[in-house]
Amino acid sequence: VQLVESGGGLVQAGGSLRLSCAASGRSFSRYPMGWFRQAPGQERELVAAMSWSGGTTYYTDSVKGRFTISRDNTKNTVLLQMNSLKPEDTAVYYCAARDPGLYSGIGLRPSEYKYWGQGTQVTVSS
Repeated sequence: VQLVESGGGLVQAGGSLRLSCAASGRSFSRYPMGWFRQAPGQERELVAAMSWSGGTTYYTDSVKGRFTISRDNTKNTVLLQMNSLKPEDTAVYYCAARDPGLYSGIGLRPSEYKYWGQGTQVTVSS
């Protein structure tokens, strides 16, 4: 599967952005998905994840109540709605997919994801 992110940009603190990840290939509905971010000099961290069915979600503590992950399997798309953005949310955001032949649930580490997008920059100004 190929993943292409879009929707990043520059926003003021308190603003919102919606990231989109478009997936190509068959059987997208079977892929557990995740959104990661990486700031300069920092490790890539999981922001939000969703099981293949959408029944299970995960959010890192710093984004709980502000970010929402969703998927539309009819459009092969995963979204990350980001509200009340803070300067510390500034990073490159990556969409990732797990191997559906091995996993159906959420993965917490980058090594647990097989497919990656190219990333989209999110910059939040204070």
